[in-house]
Amino acid sequence: MQFVSSNSLPIAHPTKSLSNSLLRQITLSIAATGFVGLCAHISLPLPFTAVPLTLQTFAVILVGMVLGPVAGFSSMVLYLAEGAAGLPVFSPHGLGGVAQLMGPTAGFLFSYPLAAAAAGFFTRTVRLAQSNFRNGLIAGTVASLPIFLLGAAWLAHFSHIGITAAWYVAVAPFVVGEIVKVTAAAGIFTSLRRWRQSHS
Repeated sequence: MQFVSSNSLPIAHPTKSLSNSLLRQITLSIAATGFVGLCAHISLPLPFTAVPLTLQTFAVILVGMVLGPVAGFSSMVLYLAEGAAGLPVFSPHGLGGVAQLMGPTAGFLFSYPLAAAAAGFFTRTVRLAQSNFRNGLIAGTVASLPIFLLGAAWLAHFSHIGITAAWYVAVAPFVVGEIVKVTAAAGIFTSLRRWRQSHS
């Protein structure tokens, strides 16, 4: 009969594992804010509205899908904090810093944590479709609702315009683009899920 010394047994280090997981989450969150900031700079101003056409919402929705509701929400809160601190993460067609969080597009910016959380929630927790792609489409559509709602409501308040006018300057011009962005985010999310499953 052989006895194995307890000194030779592998010892689990839950604290180390937890710190590694936390470090990974922080790294992913910082990378997510950088990705959203990069997409914010892919921006086209429109002559009839204060809201520019950007890839920002595409990035926010994709971040929520990939990171999940909690990490997605936290990443977008960090993104807003970075912008408020003066880092160049907001669209260049604005005042920048805290001023941009009080300007005509503030409603869109403050909707991002909610949108990312919604996208993550409907891809991770509440799956309404069988395929990842269709579920991604549903999640992206749901995530777009707070973006348009808060964005248009704040713009109406800020510019002293009615709901109809807010629709025409904050929602209608961006619906087709949002459909394209949601579809692209769902496609990328599906490809990433497939890649992860094949390498697990």
